[in-house]
Amino acid sequence: MKYYAIIVAGGSGNRMQTEIPKQFLLLKNLPVLMHTIKAFAQSDAQPKILLVLNKDQQGYWKRLCEEFNFRVPHEVIDGGTERFYSVKNALNFINEECIVAIHDAVRPLVSKALIDNCFKEAVLQGNVIAAVQSSDSVRMLQENKTSALKRDEIYLVQTPQTFNDRVLKEAYQQDYSPYFTDDANVVEAIGEDIHIINGERNNIKITFPIDLELAELLLRS
Repeated sequence: MKYYAIIVAGGSGNRMQTEIPKQFLLLKNLPVLMHTIKAFAQSDAQPKILLVLNKDQQGYWKRLCEEFNFRVPHEVIDGGTERFYSVKNALNFINEECIVAIHDAVRPLVSKALIDNCFKEAVLQGNVIAAVQSSDSVRMLQENKTSALKRDEIYLVQTPQTFNDRVLKEAYQQDYSPYFTDDANVVEAIGEDIHIINGERNNIKITFPIDLELAELLLRS
């Protein structure tokens, strides 16, 4: 079986309150994005790594790779105006039957075990997404009224989200919708059931300044 990893790095630094896009911020003396790519390179699956990056940021990324002597093999692909188009651009580079994992560039603490488990289960089930059960009480707001949801039925979705390439390519032939917040939404829209496996609490997404501080603490421990 062939394996691919699409690393989506389209984020800006807006919520981080910094001009530097969050995937390039330093985490334990290495840009966040490099931690993420290394995690996939160290997995047993040894996927081909496709990095989807805004065209305007590719020169900066190249300079960072030289500065940090980063030599992990990966292909850089132009990002789109939305995540949907970025993933679609990457899929156009895949011309063989395979299992494809799609991962947020700013989830640098993903473990080798989770990556390999996602690939393994996607082979068996056709698709899997990593998710963790909510540990908080959850309420839904509709028309200015709130209602409680059953906490044990709520899952917080992470990445990797891993799929058979045939189904994934079919799903990405659809027209873009703003409701496509992740790849599972896109695949579900063509009638596919989505399977969940246990994610990891440490697999945090670097979105706010506190997230970077937490990631530093987790790496030290």
